[in-house]
Amino acid sequence: MSSEAAPSRFLRPMLGSLPYFRALLRAVEAEFYDEFELAAPTLDLGCGDGQFASQVFERPLDAGIDPALASLREARGYSASRLLAQSVGARLPFPAGHFRLALSNSVLEHIPDLQPVLNEVGRVLAPGSLFLFCVPNHRWPQSLWLAGWLRRLGLRRLAAAYTRLFTRISRHANMLSPEEWRKRLDTAGFALERHWHYFPPAALGALERGHYWGLPSWVARVLTGRWILAPALWNLALTEAAVRKHAVAQPDERGTYTWYVARRK
Repeated sequence: MSSEAAPSRFLRPMLGSLPYFRALLRAVEAEFYDEFELAAPTLDLGCGDGQFASQVFERPLDAGIDPALASLREARGYSASRLLAQSVGARLPFPAGHFRLALSNSVLEHIPDLQPVLNEVGRVLAPGSLFLFCVPNHRWPQSLWLAGWLRRLGLRRLAAAYTRLFTRISRHANMLSPEEWRKRLDTAGFALERHWHYFPPAALGALERGHYWGLPSWVARVLTGRWILAPALWNLALTEAAVRKHAVAQPDERGTYTWYVARRK
């Protein structure tokens, strides 16, 4: 990663509404959408509370699905999707070939039974349509900051235990290599056109530490429904200064996350 590269323009607005570890990753991912045209109708697979789409896309997406009703209630407030539906990815309430674009931002890693979801996305996409998604990859477990520190001290069992714990905290059910994704996408009727890695280990370390430093944000969320109580520059300036060097949206072969561009055959 070049130290001269500019940080994502999404960093400051993301910091104003999310704990910094989420804001950091989302700001990087948001930049990658710039090169793609949002062909309509567009499906947001795992739209969550709608915050991401509301800050990244200039128009509302056509449909957003999520299994969590509480998240969909929040998403109505953001108006990031014209239609919101409570649904699991393996049973989408849409006809075959309905969409011209599907996107899924840091969602598929949380799904244990992944293949039926990919098959269903393939069903609702018209031939020739793009499927854009990003996920943590096979490097993620071995790149955790604290686990690496423990391994250097010779505490390999403790490092392995911590990796399992943090993976569980992150709710990661799968972290696949590009080769594994290619096979799964092919089964679902997609051709993997290209992919790139991003978010190197140093950025992952900042994200990891943020899970612990972000405890006050979690308390604020529980008590008020908001992650950030004072989204003003005076409150965010130090955090932004600390993480901006990691908020660079560019491919990196050391990256612990991967962006995929697949096309429906």
